[in-house]
Amino acid sequence: MRKAPVPGAGRLKKTVVMVGMMGAGKTAVGRALAARLGVPFLDSDSEIEAAANMTVPEIFVRDGEPFFRRKESQVISRLLDEERGILSTGGGAFLAEANRKMISEKGVSVWLNAGPEVLWNRVRHKDSRPLLRTANPKATLLELYEARLPFYRQADLMVVSEADVSVEQMVDRVLAVLATRPDVLETS
Repeated sequence: MRKAPVPGAGRLKKTVVMVGMMGAGKTAVGRALAARLGVPFLDSDSEIEAAANMTVPEIFVRDGEPFFRRKESQVISRLLDEERGILSTGGGAFLAEANRKMISEKGVSVWLNAGPEVLWNRVRHKDSRPLLRTANPKATLLELYEARLPFYRQADLMVVSEADVSVEQMVDRVLAVLATRPDVLETS
């Protein structure tokens, strides 16, 4: 069900793919951005879970991360081909070169750049993060953050995500960077 766009928000010409660490706000900001633009919101993890009839943590346990990453690439490709909208990806999706290339060719990547303390404050009470099921989840998060930064820096666009910024303010920030790309967002 497509909603009417908010007047003045613009018309989307390509799928916007939200990338970044777990806890950066990809899903929350993506949903609000899709509502503002009147386009579908898509979530690669949700699509994988629906197809497998299992949660992402269950898939990790049963089939392993390499299997999950292959399925994730297939789902992202399908979603980019099927419908123009806002696509939220899992935190590790953008690490694969093939995914980065596919996203830049078929859409535009927007990195929600949140610092490690912001991320930790957002994810520390959630048990739905399979990569953080370690003896020291904060140290694991920091290691993942450092290892993934070089990949996220390759995103087409970047928006800083801070603790004291609301979802709606983040949507404003994303729309502002999208407005710099007339091939992605047509503004009136």
